[in-house]
Order: sequence, then structure tokens, then C-alpha cells
Amino acid sequence: MREYFDIIVIGGGPAGLTAAIYARRAGKSVLVLEKASVGGQIAASPQVDNFPGCPGISGAELADRLYAQVEDLGGRMELEEALSVENGPVKTVTTDYGAYTCGALILATGMKHRSLGLDREETLPGVSFCAVCDGAFYKGKDAAVCGGGNTALQDALFLSDLCRHVTVIHRRGQLRGDPILAEAVKKRKNVTILLDTVVESLLGGEALTGLLLKNTVTGETRELAVDGLFQAVGQQPEGVLAQALGVANDAGFIPAGEDCLTPVPGVFAAGDCRVKEVRQLTTACADGAVAALAACKYCG
Repeated sequence: MREYFDIIVIGGGPAGLTAAIYARRAGKSVLVLEKASVGGQIAASPQVDNFPGCPGISGAELADRLYAQVEDLGGRMELEEALSVENGPVKTVTTDYGAYTCGALILATGMKHRSLGLDREETLPGVSFCAVCDGAFYKGKDAAVCGGGNTALQDALFLSDLCRHVTVIHRRGQLRGDPILAEAVKKRKNVTILLDTVVESLLGGEALTGLLLKNTVTGETRELAVDGLFQAVGQQPEGVLAQALGVANDAGFIPAGEDCLTPVPGVFAAGDCRVKEVRQLTTACADGAVAALAACKYCG
């Protein structure tokens, strides 16, 4: 017989963990399913300065605190990937390890890294999405960061303390990240910023040795020798489950309002997977609280 929970939360990031906290405080049995690591992508952030009351905390520590709170309240978390959902008054979630049933489902599936669309970028050693995870491999070497937002700028600052030289490559004419981060990057003596530039191809045989770059204004191409490339060109929603349930748009986002309700009874959306203007830690946690309370009300 499949194990039953009042509420199953798919996604163990800040939205999902907050939902679990609120649901447990309301006395509901809760299972959180996370396919990768506790905390989601925020766990890879070296420093979080915009979470109220916790300036300077690392993403990993924040994730650990959220998980510990869920655990202390009696919530359960499994590192399993949700593969499919069978809708109905009782919903069945099938994972790569088994299956569970629930009365209400909260989709807090978050986002995934957007790729550059280059040949071999998924397999060529030297290409990474996580500076915190892999930056130490390039200590004393040359690295590049592709992107111009906050993640790219944070990656550049982190890598500049490790690498001999860091090149920031951005396709637009100006950086998109917060001005305070942009100014900090510009002050680093071992960081070069290349604007109006894109990566055309990856160079190297068994491992990355360089990049073929193209200036989007002049059309000029040139090679840049680097040992590592860190991609930070944005994200896209983890929308497969939501699309299968018929609650996501063509882009994979769930068009649920601030009440976190979806068109399917008993299915709620929280966090970055929801259509919204602002995607921050605080808004993810807010969604988690709202979705959990709505799910608790639905369960009765």
C-alpha cells in the first residue's frame, strides 16, 4: 500500500521548505521530494545578503537551517525525483524510487540553468554551471564567466579570489546585475569585462582550452584561452510536471496568482516556477507560506 500524506511538496528549495514548515505547524503530514540537493539552487550561493535578518549567510547554511526546521517539526524529506503525477481526489506521485499518495500537491519545482546551446557544453570537461562547486579546480588558472546578471557577477567575484584571471562575457552593451555588484567586479584588477560579445564555440579536445568569441556589433571573432567556463546566462522553469498536469503555459511557468491556486483542484504553485514579476528568496518563501495554508484549507 502506498504511503499517504496530507500534502506532498515537490521541490526542496526555499519555497518548498517554507511550505513544509507552515503545513507541519498546521498539523498536516508532509513529504518534500527533492531530486538534487536540499535548498535547491540557493545552496550553491557563497553569500546571501538580501534575506531579512541573515546578512552574510551562505546559501548552504540557509538551506540547512530551513531543512532542520522542517525536520524538527516532524516533516519528512526524500531525495527522489518526481517523475509523474496522477491527478484525482487522491493524487499519486511516482518517483525514481517508488510512489506516494496525497490529498494536496504543492509544485515548488523552481528553475534550472539555461544553456548556451553549444556543441559539447554538457560533456566537455572545463564547462560548469556552478562557480562555488567547481571554482577550486581553477585556482591559479584563467576562467571565463558568461552572463551579465547578479549570478554572473557573483561568480566573477568569487572566482577572482581563486583564479589568475577572470573574463566576464556578456552579450549586451551593459551589465544587468545590481550596480553594487557591477562596481565591485569592475574594481577587481584581475577581471576583464567583454560586452557585446557571445561565445560561438568551445575549443579543446579532451578538455576546454579556449573559447571562440564574436563581437555582436562589429562581427569580429577571436579566440580566448581559458581553462574553465562558468555559464550564468539565466534560468528556465522546471515545468515538465506542471505541463503534464495542464497547469503550465507554453514556457513552462505556472500562471497561478498571488493565492498560488492552479486550475486543478488540490494543486498549488509556489516559488520561481510561478508566473511573477519578482523572483527572490523572500518572494519564494512568501509563496510557500501562502500555498501551504491554501493546501491545508483544501485538505480540511
